[in-house]
Formats: sequence, C-alpha cells, structure tokens
Amino acid sequence: MSRLRTRPTRDDTRDRLFEAAARVFEEDGIGGASIEAIAAAAGFTRGAFYSNFKSKDELIIAMLEDHVAQSIRRNMDILAQHENLDDFIAALKTMDRSRQDPLGRSPLLHMEMILFVARAEKRRPELAKRLRARRKLVADIVEATLKSNGRNHNLNPPWVAAIVLALEDGFRLHRLIDPETTPADSFLRAITDLRRRTGLASA
Repeated sequence: MSRLRTRPTRDDTRDRLFEAAARVFEEDGIGGASIEAIAAAAGFTRGAFYSNFKSKDELIIAMLEDHVAQSIRRNMDILAQHENLDDFIAALKTMDRSRQDPLGRSPLLHMEMILFVARAEKRRPELAKRLRARRKLVADIVEATLKSNGRNHNLNPPWVAAIVLALEDGFRLHRLIDPETTPADSFLRAITDLRRRTGLASA
C-alpha cells in the first residue's frame, strides 16, 4: 500500500522560511545571509524560496508584516477576554512567549531588521505601514479600556498609542544594552504608572 505524500502548504513553507531566516540572520547577520543559506536551513531549494519571495528584502518585509499581524491578533484575543486593563496587563505578563513568531522571541533580531529596512529610504514606507498598524492596535485598546471604565476623558488615543510604542521600543533597546538595570517587566511597569496618570486606571 503506497503512502500519500503531503506537500507543505504555502503558509507552512513561509513559516519554515521565516524560522530558518531568523536562525541564519542571527548567525551570519542580515547583510551576510544568503538566499541559498536561508533556503537550505529551511530544507528547501533556492527555487522554493523564489516561489514565495522575489528577494531577501521581500522576505524581511513579510516577516515584519507577519510579526505585526500576529501581535495584533494575540493582543485583541487577550483584550476580548480581559477588558479591564489590570487583567489585560496581567495576561500579557503571563503570556507564553515561546509560541511567538521569531521576531517576538528575539527582540535583538527585531530591532536589527527594523534598522535594516529603515536604512534604505525606498523601504521606509513599508515599515511605516507596520508602525501605523501597531499604533492603531494600541489606540483601539485604549479606547476599549476607556469605554469599559465608563469615564469621560480628554485623551487622544492615537497620541497615547504613540507614547506607549515609544516606551516599548525604548525599554526593549535599554534591556538589550543593560539588562542588569532594566528588568524584563520594565515596559509593563511603565504602562501601569502611565495609566494611573492618564485616568486609565481601574475604578
């Protein structure tokens, strides 16, 4: 009786290329990583790579896009279960980060990829789209929290979102540079302080 061989789906192939690229980027650096090395690390041919991405730049943009999409989906799922901000933050603290995408698991690689894209002016609009999507996510969370508290407010959710993301990126960078004085929960602690001062604290 012959066995049926199942070919990986396009999504499976992309996920394997994302994971392989992350490993190769961490070992060889983004600039030094070749398409051949990424394909080989994923167990594919060069042709399989090009059937999914036109270039290494396109792969990187796709990885950033996937990271943002997963972050939005994960945070919105948590928000649907925990509209109270204290509960939402507690759920973020206990989230299983081992199941995140490669960029979620490796802040250093995430920052390197952002810088790689930002260095070329022609790539920046693609990066800006992901930044705006992250801002909208946080703004939506702020609005949902304010509604659940039933409070009148003069806050501008998009501006609060910009502040929150600046804090997150800043603490991520500080922890990479000086982990001894930047605890892993620094960002969430800062958010707790911020919400108390902006009226987002629970009644």
